[in-house]
Amino acid sequence: MIVGVDVGGTTIAAGALSADGEVVVDASAPTPGAGTGGALATIVALIGKVIDQSRHRGRPIDAIGVGVPGPVDAALGRIGEPVSHVPELAGHALAAELTTRFGLFACVDNDVNALALGEWMFGAGRGARSLVVLAAGTGFGAGLVLDGRLVRGAVGFGGEFGHAPVKFDGPPCWCGGRGCLALYASGRGIADAARARVASQAEAVLLRAAGGDPMAITAALVFRAAAEGDSLATSVVDEACQALGAMIGTVVNGLNPDVVVITGGVARSLALLEAKLLGAAGEYAFPRALAATRVTIVPGEKRHGVRGAAALALYARNSNAKDS
Repeated sequence: MIVGVDVGGTTIAAGALSADGEVVVDASAPTPGAGTGGALATIVALIGKVIDQSRHRGRPIDAIGVGVPGPVDAALGRIGEPVSHVPELAGHALAAELTTRFGLFACVDNDVNALALGEWMFGAGRGARSLVVLAAGTGFGAGLVLDGRLVRGAVGFGGEFGHAPVKFDGPPCWCGGRGCLALYASGRGIADAARARVASQAEAVLLRAAGGDPMAITAALVFRAAAEGDSLATSVVDEACQALGAMIGTVVNGLNPDVVVITGGVARSLALLEAKLLGAAGEYAFPRALAATRVTIVPGEKRHGVRGAAALALYARNSNAKDS
């Protein structure tokens, strides 16, 4: 049995999973507000809870995996900066701290790296040699498993496709770059683009749907308005699909994976636009390579993050065994 912990901006979720990905017990708690100092205590409490419940069922725990929304030195099990939503975790040697606390093998990595391993071991990429996860949530992350190995890169930035440019003369991105995919295809980017367009249209249908408050415009509202025929919202959604299609083309041409999984909070809305998305990808990808790639949309759920963190622990433990 493996404990997986997904550290999110609003919820920290933990679960005890079997080696085939079955969730046996789970628990969750709200993510403490920044500066309260409660994130680590919440993680420890949830792990303790699921360990106790699993042992009560006669199923002891062998390892712990944790996925966090930020850069991680996976070799040291140390969290870098910045850590979205939970900045107090930055600098923590979390893997060592958890091993000391629970006496179990523990590892920590970026949450989308964990998500990629979860899809590869237990989900849409099960049985594939190579898989790329494109995670369109509030921001835009990605994870790579190529020929059975998680690709982290030299300093942990492997697969940051959300901050690869899809428009060279595009607006500045919050990462410091310009024209990044995240500006067009993340939840934050879609909402920001729509707010910018309604700024000069006081009578915009989308603005009325938001109660007249531009800050009430969300990505979900933009997709809903587009489905109902609003031309302004449709233009934002079309741009998102074109940008994401271009990135799928880049991934297919550059890495030639067996599977591309599109997930995250925005994926639920994108699932209804799969044909448009694949059509856009076809404008950029080599036809033969795209035909050999299974592109699948998996709406994001907390249990996928928990499953991914457990997969991370399995992967790390197996890698350590091979190295030794």
